[in-house]
Amino acid sequence: MSTLNQTVELQQYKPEFIKILKGFKLPDEKAQYTAFPTDILENLIDGQYPIVILSNNEPIGFFLLHSTDRVKEYTDNPNALLLTALSINHSKQGKGLAKKGMSLLNNFVNQEFPEFNEIILAVNHKNIPAQKLYEKVGFSDTGRRKTGKIGEQLIFNTFI
Repeated sequence: MSTLNQTVELQQYKPEFIKILKGFKLPDEKAQYTAFPTDILENLIDGQYPIVILSNNEPIGFFLLHSTDRVKEYTDNPNALLLTALSINHSKQGKGLAKKGMSLLNNFVNQEFPEFNEIILAVNHKNIPAQKLYEKVGFSDTGRRKTGKIGEQLIFNTFI
């Protein structure tokens, strides 16, 4: 199906999304770079905001925004949010939906979290598709690096 007639939106997580999120599938080569939505939802703490990417009102993607102390590992900006655990259900990949969803991020954060002016994230140096996606939607490589569980992480950011 073409993405031209698919509406894509971002919403804060709601319990009615859980059934579809539980069914998310990711191939191993992509799963190594992220976490499954249900694993994230089971361990939420204050300052973590689960966000769902919807296409035609169906959850097709998921990520987590943080305003926790973890943000300080990536930036000195006290008004930054950290984005982690972006995943797109395997059956919905390759259709431009992640790009559409992530291109809505700045406006979404501006509306839902107006006190924040920067979004920061870490992307594995081997995860070239994710790097390209983030660059296409306005993120830039800060030049900072961090060592993650599976190697070097590039620190990207965008200002809102």
